[in-house]
Amino acid sequence: MLAVLAVCVLLLTGPAGCGSSDTGGTGEPEARDSATPVGRLLDATDEEGRRYREVDGERAPEVGIEVQPETDDSWVVRLTVRDFRFSPAGTEVEAVAGRGVAHLFLDGDLLTRLRGPEYRLAADLVPRGTHQLTVRLYADDGTVWAVDGEPVESTADITASDTEPREPTEPEEMEPGENEGKSPPARTAVR
Repeated sequence: MLAVLAVCVLLLTGPAGCGSSDTGGTGEPEARDSATPVGRLLDATDEEGRRYREVDGERAPEVGIEVQPETDDSWVVRLTVRDFRFSPAGTEVEAVAGRGVAHLFLDGDLLTRLRGPEYRLAADLVPRGTHQLTVRLYADDGTVWAVDGEPVESTADITASDTEPREPTEPEEMEPGENEGKSPPARTAVR
């Protein structure tokens, strides 16, 4: 009878304390992702209608963005993240602390979703002028990681000039003695 009672208690409470898979039988918790929901869903949404997922600032992911021009007029975009891992394609659709994807926006328009820290931005996607390139972090369930009601994001300004080649200007010809007391003419070359 005592053995039957022990089995009933085990069935009702589960295998806690009996070397469950949470401890691997060692009594020490395994380092793995939590399957429980993280953060608190807010009513606030991004431009696409995706809700913000508020997390504590101490455990919140962070992102930075660096943009460097290349010789072929494209741009290399590098992200630096802290307390965040990019999820591979096919990841389960759930919010797991510090995991997800990054969305890259040019002047507020979505360019791409990133599953890694680097992206090459083609020159034809960036018209002439100064633009804002913003990266924002999302959980795998599509919610926006947020701290204090603001999305976890970073923005860099980039300026694109004409990509059409121009002829360099030639220096002005001057007569001997004409330059006395004057500054020499400026030489300008434009790509």
